[in-house]
Amino acid sequence: MWDMDLSVLNAVLGTGAILVCVAGCTPQPVAEQPLDVQLFQSWELQPGDVVAGYAVTGGLGDISIALKGNSIYAPYEGRLQPNKPGCVLFSSADVPNYLLRLCGMKHPQFGLRKAGEAIGIAEALQFALLNKRADGQWALVEPSKQILQQMLQPR
Repeated sequence: MWDMDLSVLNAVLGTGAILVCVAGCTPQPVAEQPLDVQLFQSWELQPGDVVAGYAVTGGLGDISIALKGNSIYAPYEGRLQPNKPGCVLFSSADVPNYLLRLCGMKHPQFGLRKAGEAIGIAEALQFALLNKRADGQWALVEPSKQILQQMLQPR
């Protein structure tokens, strides 16, 4: 009788240990706080707004790229953070006066990222480059082809 009870107990404990290991070993998503950026330019429609039930994913100053579900890569070492609904911001100590705003990205990989690491995918990506002004606000500026190429091609 004790043999049967011990085998059942061992099976239950073994299953419990496996479940604890799986739950404890599964990588947890990075909890990034949304970053709000004050733009120098002000337009009525901004990414993250909703018009007639549809999300605005780009605005004046954004470049639209048809990615057809392909990946977006970190152009240099930096951090990916949420911004407004449907948009994220990528920042880096390598270029401290610039932020990359990416809207329309799916499955963003928030947190610290290495150069060349996939940070998400998009059907249609709206990209904007922001430059920090002396007054602390951010201005939209024209991005270089080089940054876009680094973001769209794996290394």
